[in-house]
Order: sequence, then structure tokens, then C-alpha cells
Amino acid sequence: MRTLLLLALISVSAPTALSRQDVDATITRAITAWSRVKTLRATFEQTLTNPITGSSMSSKGELLQRKPNRLAINFSDPAGDRSVADGKHGWVFLQSATPGQVIRMSTTDVGAANTDLIGQFLSTPRSRYDVADAGRDNVGSRPARALILTSKPGESLPFVRAKVWIDSADALIRQFESTDPNGITRRVRLLTLAPNVAVKDKSFAFKVPSGVRVVER
Repeated sequence: MRTLLLLALISVSAPTALSRQDVDATITRAITAWSRVKTLRATFEQTLTNPITGSSMSSKGELLQRKPNRLAINFSDPAGDRSVADGKHGWVFLQSATPGQVIRMSTTDVGAANTDLIGQFLSTPRSRYDVADAGRDNVGSRPARALILTSKPGESLPFVRAKVWIDSADALIRQFESTDPNGITRRVRLLTLAPNVAVKDKSFAFKVPSGVRVVER
């Protein structure tokens, strides 16, 4: 009797993994939800981990986006750092790490991963990566489903492995953790998220500060 009761408790409490069909359906819901987002305003916290140096760096700030190629990441910690894609160029201004310079890139060099941090997991053709269920979880107070995305051998993607948390209610990605080909891991949690809000053009403008050197890349 005790054994039967224990088995019953285990069967009730054990998480149910999604079937392959349900995993694909979850990704499809996320792709559809993101396709309806034209602009975005969000606050975030981020942790970058470099396994080679054994170092990690945490930051936070605000993210503004207007599809297809405008993005502004304004850091509040470290204060003053910015990463901007204005539609023609990408600007990386990290005074906390490289004071006195800003890197300028053409939009073709910036790449989709840098201009669409969330969409990079949803715009990549499904045939180029494998997906596995990682169970139910919460991002803050919001229920979510976590999925593992793994790049297939020979594919050149912005990530080799990623974990995304898809909101159970609106199917938007609320958190992600990705590992790039260099082994650097980025974990981003969106603390607030407001899709399809008005975002002014000047949000995506970058004016080179006086005395700052522009480094072309």
C-alpha cells in the first residue's frame, strides 16, 4: 500500500514533457506572436559569462526596438554605455570598458543577432536547429515554457545552444540564455515588456560625443 501511494504521488508531481508535436506548436506560437510585434520597449538585466577567462559581467538597462533594423540598448548599469542600430550603422559605445572610443559598423556587419536579440531565435529556419522541451518554469511571476535550441552540425548560427522561456499567456520570449560560437554565454531576463508602443525616431540616433574617436569595423 505504501509503495502504491508513493508511486501515485510521483505520477502526480512529475512534470510532463511536451511531445515533439507540442514543442513545434510552442515554437510556432512564439514565431506568430513575435511577428505581430513591430516596436518594443523593455527593461532588462543581463549576465555575460566568458568560460575562457572565467569572468562574468552583469548589467541592466532599457531596450527599444523598431523592426526591421532599429535597436537601442541604453545601459543604466554601467551608466552611459549604449549599443545602437540606426538603420544604416551600428554603434557600440562602451565607456565602461573602452573609454574614448565608439565602434561603428555597417548594418550588414551588425547582423540579425545584434539588431533583433529576441527574434534571432525565431527567424532562424527551423530546419537548422533541434528543439527539446525543458519543462515548465516561471519568469518572475509569469508562467512560461522553457525550450532548448541546439544548432545542427555544420550550421552557422548566432548561437550554438540557447534556452528560451516562452510566456504561457502571450507566447513572447521573456528570458533567454544563449551560447555563441566563442563559448560566451549571455543570459537576459526581460523585467518589463511593452510591445507595439510608440518609439520616437530620436531613440535610435547616436551622436558621437566630443573627443571620442570613431573606430570603423
